[in-house]
Amino acid sequence: MDRRTFLAGGLGASLVPLMGRFAFAAGKPVTWWYESATPEQQQAIADVLIGGFNAAHPDYSLTIDYRGSEFDKQMRVALLSGTGPDVVYTAGPSYVAPMARAGQLLALDDYAETFGWNKRILPVFLEMGKYDGKLYALPKTYETLGIFFNQTFFDKNGWKAPTTIAELEALADEALKAKLVPFAAGNANWRPANEHYVTIALNSIAGPDNVYKALTGELPWTAEPFVAAISKLNDWWQKGYFGPDYFSLTDEQAFALMANGKAATMPSGTWQFQRIPTYFPPVNSECGFVGFPSADGIGEPVYALGVGSTLSIAAVSQIPDGAAAAIDYVFSPEFYSKMNSVWQGEWNTPLVDLSAVQISNEVPALYAETMKTLADAVADNHYGYTSWTFLPPATDSQLVNGIEEVWLGRSTVADFLAQLDATFQQEKADGKVPAVPAR
Repeated sequence: MDRRTFLAGGLGASLVPLMGRFAFAAGKPVTWWYESATPEQQQAIADVLIGGFNAAHPDYSLTIDYRGSEFDKQMRVALLSGTGPDVVYTAGPSYVAPMARAGQLLALDDYAETFGWNKRILPVFLEMGKYDGKLYALPKTYETLGIFFNQTFFDKNGWKAPTTIAELEALADEALKAKLVPFAAGNANWRPANEHYVTIALNSIAGPDNVYKALTGELPWTAEPFVAAISKLNDWWQKGYFGPDYFSLTDEQAFALMANGKAATMPSGTWQFQRIPTYFPPVNSECGFVGFPSADGIGEPVYALGVGSTLSIAAVSQIPDGAAAAIDYVFSPEFYSKMNSVWQGEWNTPLVDLSAVQISNEVPALYAETMKTLADAVADNHYGYTSWTFLPPATDSQLVNGIEEVWLGRSTVADFLAQLDATFQQEKADGKVPAVPAR
């Protein structure tokens, strides 16, 4: 797909506030619980999602209820008690399997046929939303990991984006000498940020083929490729690549360090694109993004595939057709165009055909280029696996907690991987591993 087609046309004039216009919609209520969102993000949801859907579907009235940091807990409690919203929003596929297994979600296969989702959504994502052969979830957004950096700062210092692990480490060592943080990072606001770096190491050093084998039970997590990957990650931590303030910085503060030239790079996910307009214009700089370098023998950068959140329908919903219509609206080119024009990195729905998508010219070209690169990697079967998407819940929790023990010298790499493997094998036996599409 040509990027100029993708970016053609500005949508600013069409994104007028719609809340007042549809505040008194008389259609049947469709409820949706959401996590946290800034006032600007809530306005985007009000304008583009609520307003757009209610205008196109006058028989329904969509409402969004923001639940904040207690969202996941409240959703689990509600589903267990047979209450909650019509549209079930989760933090990723690993949450879907237990809910589907417990009978809390409605199978979506009939809706997929009715609305044409099987033709409109990339097949790999439909597979990821399945449990026991049935479709239970669609991805609200798909994402990947790579390296953000200040391109202007790099040019000024004569630096180039690293393309190999050796180049990455040389850049990190040079940054240390210059008293800069090599890898801007922090988990003060989100402890699972730990798994971003484990995911990078597993895919870029052990390689996606080995990760796939482990996910499908062909290879234990204690195998040598994973020992090498986690050992390398631990080496980076011990050398100080992650800086002295990892546990006290939020990811937004870390992004600011990188944008302001106080950190050389920021290994993170594409959700950070939403921060570029806030932090780069004030310092008159241009942001860069590249795939994380891969170890020798793996080839090009591996774009680990992640699903940041999913959409399902509650089994007890009294208006499942309305919930399905709301989900369908999210997977329309119209919605993609308007939402990604005002909010990048959180609504990158996996549409097969983006030819009808038009993004505002005010959106950095880097965003569209990165999303196209990710889409091409998926289409070419050259992608990796994010832990929060493909690991079952307890295994993922073990990974997040356990890597800190390694970094702080309280556990060994071998012990970390042994515990990870033991937890995974138990969850695999219990049928809790999310669907893993064949390579």
